[in-house]
Amino acid sequence: MGKILTEADLRSMRLSEDFNEVHIGKDVFVTELAMDYMKKHGIRLVRENTVCSGGKTMSYTPIKKNGAFTYVDAETGKGYAQKPENMTHLRGNVLVKKTDPRIEFRGKLDTLQAQILCAQAAANREGENSLVKDLSEILEFTREILGAEVKDIPVKRICIFGLDSEQIRERSHNVKKYFGINHPIPDYTMGESVLTLNLLRAQVREAEISAAKAFNEERTDIIEALNRLSSAVYILECKTISGREVK
Repeated sequence: MGKILTEADLRSMRLSEDFNEVHIGKDVFVTELAMDYMKKHGIRLVRENTVCSGGKTMSYTPIKKNGAFTYVDAETGKGYAQKPENMTHLRGNVLVKKTDPRIEFRGKLDTLQAQILCAQAAANREGENSLVKDLSEILEFTREILGAEVKDIPVKRICIFGLDSEQIRERSHNVKKYFGINHPIPDYTMGESVLTLNLLRAQVREAEISAAKAFNEERTDIIEALNRLSSAVYILECKTISGREVK
């Protein structure tokens, strides 16, 4: 599978060490937000002539120089020799305005990934290894959704915590049965981990609304995936409150 380098990946790297260069393989697609992040922090991008085997990225297709049509406006078909500053890549050499709802949606997912990484770092500091592992699954599925949208391919079969789409829905709707608690009402006394998960769930909902605005009925797979992702975060919240494993 190909790869994507996102702003969230760069933020994750910088949590553990400071650096001024990023080396990636020729198959890696770099998101516009990642490029902006590297520019802001003075990070140099070095593209190797090899294919990377790790990371959370996707396939990269070099933009071939084609004169006045090196880049093409997705809406008007107008060609550009240079990419305008108010536009960004939708796919390949196809450009849209940075205010395009699809770009806004990608930004929501970048923000969500960044928040998940911060939650993982906090859980790691507190020695909550189980929560760190569970958040890794949430992060991985979030990245799969982003990859599916950028590559314009269907989201893979939904599976989080070993549960499929219907099982996730069943457990999130019946927390008394599976976790022995009533549907929790968030309160500051529940502790930082629970409140962080509650925030993550709200951010997934924001991403879902953004997807609905951007795609309407064109990408129901993405909207369903985000709906189940929200439910999965809620399940993790209930697990943390009750102390019961997800089954």
